[in-house]
Amino acid sequence: MSEESKKHWYAVHTYSGYENKVKDNLEKRVESMNMQEQIFRVVIPEQEETTHKEGKTKTSLKKTFPGYVLVELVMTDESWYVVRNTPGVTGFVGSAGAGSKPNPLLPEEAKFILKSMGMNEKTIDIDVEVGEQVRLVAGPFANQVGEISEMDMDKFKLTVLVDMFGRETKVEVEFDQIEKL
Repeated sequence: MSEESKKHWYAVHTYSGYENKVKDNLEKRVESMNMQEQIFRVVIPEQEETTHKEGKTKTSLKKTFPGYVLVELVMTDESWYVVRNTPGVTGFVGSAGAGSKPNPLLPEEAKFILKSMGMNEKTIDIDVEVGEQVRLVAGPFANQVGEISEMDMDKFKLTVLVDMFGRETKVEVEFDQIEKL
C-alpha cells in the first residue's frame, strides 16, 4: 500500500456555527457519491462541559475547535473535490492554496484530539477470516460460538452467524468482542 493511498485525518475549515451542518452535508455526499471507500469518518471536536448555575448542574457539549471539522479520508482527487465542495466548507487546513492538496494532521495530533473526546484511534490486529469459528466474549451474545460471515476492516466490525433457537442469526460485533477458537 503506497503512502498516498492510506487514510489520514485532515482538518477542514467551516463557516463558524456550521460544523454540524457540514458534518451532515458531507456524510450525505459520501453516501450519494459512493465515497465510502475514500472518506470514512467526520468528527466535530467537542468536549463535555459541566456548568453550575443557581444550584443546578448542566452538562453540554462545547466545540473545542469552533469552525473546524475533522475528516478521515484517503486523499485522492475525488475525495479532495467532494470535501472541498461541500456546502459550508471554506477549505482544508494545511493547503498552500492554488489547487494544492493539504497536509494531514500528524498522527499524534489526531490521537490527542480523538482521545480528548473519549474516542480512540483503534488499531486492532485480528487473525481471523470469513468462515472461521469464533466465540463472542462481550455483549448480549457473550459465550455464543458462531461463524464469521463478513468483515469490515475500516469500521472494525464483523458479522458473525450464531445459532439462535435453531435459526442462524446475524450478529454485528466489534473485533475486540470475539476470540478465536
